[in-house]
Amino acid sequence: MNAYTLIKSAQLVNEGAIHTADVLIKNERIEKIGTELQAPTGATVIDAQGQFLLPGMIDDQVHFRDPGLTHKGDFATESAAAVAGGITSVMDMPNTNPLTINQQAIEAKHAHVSGRSHTNYGFYLGATNDNIGVVKAIDPHLICGIKVFMGASTGNMLVDDEQTLTAIFKHAPTLIATHCEDTPTILANEEKARLIWGENVPIEEHPNIRSREACIKSTRLATGLAQKYRARLHVLHISTAEEVAMFRDMPTEQKHITAEACVHFTWFDEGDYADKGTAIKCNPAIKSASDKAAIIAGLKSNRLDVIATDHAPHTAEEKAAPYFSAPSGLPLVQTALPSLLTQVNQGQFSLPDIVRKTAHTVADIFQVIDRGYLREGYFADLVLVDMTAIAPVRHEDMLYKCGWTPYDGARFTARISKTWVNGELKWDGQQVLGEATGQALRYQRP
Repeated sequence: MNAYTLIKSAQLVNEGAIHTADVLIKNERIEKIGTELQAPTGATVIDAQGQFLLPGMIDDQVHFRDPGLTHKGDFATESAAAVAGGITSVMDMPNTNPLTINQQAIEAKHAHVSGRSHTNYGFYLGATNDNIGVVKAIDPHLICGIKVFMGASTGNMLVDDEQTLTAIFKHAPTLIATHCEDTPTILANEEKARLIWGENVPIEEHPNIRSREACIKSTRLATGLAQKYRARLHVLHISTAEEVAMFRDMPTEQKHITAEACVHFTWFDEGDYADKGTAIKCNPAIKSASDKAAIIAGLKSNRLDVIATDHAPHTAEEKAAPYFSAPSGLPLVQTALPSLLTQVNQGQFSLPDIVRKTAHTVADIFQVIDRGYLREGYFADLVLVDMTAIAPVRHEDMLYKCGWTPYDGARFTARISKTWVNGELKWDGQQVLGEATGQALRYQRP
């Protein structure tokens, strides 16, 4: 039996243009894009006049905490929040418990998440100092990429051995995604801070401890290795103006080194620590207003290629601890796209900018099959947005298991009206609908 949905008179934002069109969905995919399309018998018809239809956001960096850390979040809760925020696919990080550092763990994670996720999903293989054999042998169709923590991380996942790093960049069969911070620099900064404040270091020191120098040094190392070995490198969560300047302003498809910015680095800056405290403690650290401006400019150009979240929930009690005890990470998937759309209304970005950086280039960089664009034959991962709605942001409206948001008290000027995943309406503007039927992402690789 065929299921049809006809979206009428939407403003389609796709491939650099905005135009009015109808979209016919048949089962999981976009059947037809055109004008004055006729609804098949039994079709659900949506009048989208005055609203904008986007390809769903593909978030290339989330920590859904599943398995092993599920008091903070799990795939069911966090993917529900994601579809409420217009995110239709996510790529989950490997620092779970157990760590996702071999093919058996990847396969187990696929089995575990199947039937639990409202979004589509992919998984990173985590690199360690001693799993280069796994990195070389991994089936590239099973993973979105290989994650290398070149800064402090969980357990065995800090890769700081020079020979191992070289081998990863020489032999990785897929894209390498790096977290770039230099650990010795951070540790030295921590000791300096303790000499002044003891254990009572103020949160305002976070960007000095997780310093710009630590980020710049590590990013230079990663990009240097990628240039030397012609590796496919994607540098995550750029946080400084100096790092933005390292990347080339050219079409993404011509690059073998790309870079990502995260939504919170376009919204917050170090002036917000006084009000938000450890709620906005993250790694790398949110830095100066001039760094925020450089990141926004890098996204408007082609220096920075992707916008993601680095969604990393912790409980409110955990985040309320003193500086050294409070964990780093923010819950972001429900507010990411609305915050970016609000910045469109503020004149920071255009709608085609946002679609390109949250959908098109993500699909291209990770070689995701049939997603990330509004095209006939592609999966119907769609988001309908109202660019005129006033939406106050409150902790109590969040669907995260942790139940809070660093955006509490903000006022968005856009909202997610509807989200479809694989042709199925998953968010109707008020609630998450249906079962958790997200699919594993597939990749176009040799």
